[in-house]
Amino acid sequence: MTFTTCDLFDDDETLQSVSLQFENLGAHPRFSGPIRTVRCYRDNGLVKSLLNSPGDGSVLVVDGAGSLESALMGDMIAAAAVTNGWAGVVIYGAIRDRVALAETPLGIKALGSNPRKSAKDSVGAVDLVVSFGGVTFTPGATLYSDEDGILVSA
Repeated sequence: MTFTTCDLFDDDETLQSVSLQFENLGAHPRFSGPIRTVRCYRDNGLVKSLLNSPGDGSVLVVDGAGSLESALMGDMIAAAAVTNGWAGVVIYGAIRDRVALAETPLGIKALGSNPRKSAKDSVGAVDLVVSFGGVTFTPGATLYSDEDGILVSA
């Protein structure tokens, strides 16, 4: 991918810019695609289910309420995302298996890491509008991410 978020924003100031400082944790720091969403809290059952289904170049945005108390994705779920054609995952929460994720050919951004597993009860909701970091993430909108940050089409 040849875009930079700085150039994209300079060309279109209607793009929303995420104010939170996410860490780049996957092998692909630059990624983009249509948004799918999950809202969950310390339960990654829906995240696992979605990333084990065809991604078609989409980016999964996970609203984990900013919790760093348990991880919402690890190396096995990330590997499934790659196999199923997802472009990336943005997690407003934590991941685990940081070393393995750094070598996974996927865009991954999260607030941090925690080795603690999350619940697997699939409590939450899929493909709804979520908001964090001053941005509204609407399913179907386009997300652009690189080393400078995250932009979302209005």
